[in-house]
Amino acid sequence: MTKNSIKFDEKGLVPAIIQDVNTKQVLMLGYVSEESINKTFETGQVWFYSRSKNRLWLKGEVSQNFLNLKAVHVDCDQDTLLISVEPDGPACHNGTKTCFEIHPLSDDFQQNNSKLAGNDNTRQILEQLVCLISERKIQKPKNSYVSSLFELGVDRISQKVIEEAGEVAIAAINRDKDNVIAEASDLIFHLMVLLVESGVDLEDIWTELSRRKK
Repeated sequence: MTKNSIKFDEKGLVPAIIQDVNTKQVLMLGYVSEESINKTFETGQVWFYSRSKNRLWLKGEVSQNFLNLKAVHVDCDQDTLLISVEPDGPACHNGTKTCFEIHPLSDDFQQNNSKLAGNDNTRQILEQLVCLISERKIQKPKNSYVSSLFELGVDRISQKVIEEAGEVAIAAINRDKDNVIAEASDLIFHLMVLLVESGVDLEDIWTELSRRKK
């Protein structure tokens, strides 16, 4: 991998999935800039770029739970990084080993009765879902529904979004609330897959939705 091969977005950032080199568990999702990548290689500890504070930050600078660099991989589209690390402690600011322990998700989500459970924080749930989908895109595990969608390409993913939207509409017309919930969950899931495939960041969606409130 060379930094010249990485496709940074218009803000000069690229998402980075952080994975434990020993357990292969995904620990967190962050954003990195060219400068933070340079700092990561220079220090051997992972640096990110904080979009909220508009500055570089070293993971562990407060908690001392550093992420020790082992390897960096770039995906086939060159717009997502997979960083293998050896963590010094919990990766999540909540004190858990991974940011994804509270809301485990699986590819069984595509079944009609699957639902995201546990927390009212919709934004957090969607961000975790995008991270999982991005992981599937990079790792391409066998027998993964998400991986199969990426293999089929944007045309098939778009078709699935259209199909799921139609099923939501039919359920609503039939006044079937339970089915509306199930089909809407499927629609949101496939829409997230389409956003990842299209290189659209959720932050851009939040910005646009905030603009529309005015």
